[in-house]
Amino acid sequence: MVARENPEGRMPLGDHLRELRKRIILAAIGILLGAVGGWFLYLPVLDLLKQPVTELQAEGVNTSLNFSGVASSFDMALRVAAFLGVLVSSPWWIYQLWAFLSPGLKKNERRWAIGVIAAGVPLFTGGVFMAWIALPNTFLLLTQFIPPGDEISAFIDVPTYLKFVMQFLLIFGIAFLLPLILVVLNFLGMVKGITWLKGWRWAVIVIFVLAALATPTADAVTFIMMALPIIALYFLAVGICMLNDRRRAKRAAKEDAELDAALADGRSTSGSSSDTEE
Repeated sequence: MVARENPEGRMPLGDHLRELRKRIILAAIGILLGAVGGWFLYLPVLDLLKQPVTELQAEGVNTSLNFSGVASSFDMALRVAAFLGVLVSSPWWIYQLWAFLSPGLKKNERRWAIGVIAAGVPLFTGGVFMAWIALPNTFLLLTQFIPPGDEISAFIDVPTYLKFVMQFLLIFGIAFLLPLILVVLNFLGMVKGITWLKGWRWAVIVIFVLAALATPTADAVTFIMMALPIIALYFLAVGICMLNDRRRAKRAAKEDAELDAALADGRSTSGSSSDTEE
């Protein structure tokens, strides 16, 4: 924690490490509590996550989900519970991220940053939602070479399948948080907005490539629809960074003007005193 007599929020390295450990522990506790609740929702969530397989069966493909080991079902229940714990507790662990970074900001900067961090929860859930929309088409593409009919059956391992689905959803949830990280780095004074702006071409290319890899559908429309929201968020983050840099520049110019005025007054007062003594 930051002492009251330290208004600028400066902390020694040891205090930073202790604060980081504290925030990680608190975030882990929140995820664990969410996972406990997720344990009781395992069966309805499993029915929801296996919808792409159900749609594949509706296409006439003879396929089914199978547990290949004795403990596979128990392992999957733990994985789904942990997955739900991360989703449900996202407001909590995003707050812990903010609580760790906020001492590096001055008081007048925290009002801006609070609004930015508060956007983390809808950004994360929005990314998960977008991935969920694209998931059925992605799964259908990856399994399109399974021939239809009763002669051939596709036995899909449940742990492998659910791992793919949960990673797919989490990757896009985290991808939607990346613009937020750009803004946080700017508020911390580590990177200027003009730096992000100069690299916009590379950012767009990387976003399109990652979207194409994460949504390998037959048509280009799907991955473009996935990439466009992330690109829009990137430029929104750049705009916020540029506004923050402009505000800082104005404040610095004002402080410099006040300092020059104070120095000028000091010199004039000193000169008047010398004339009086003479």
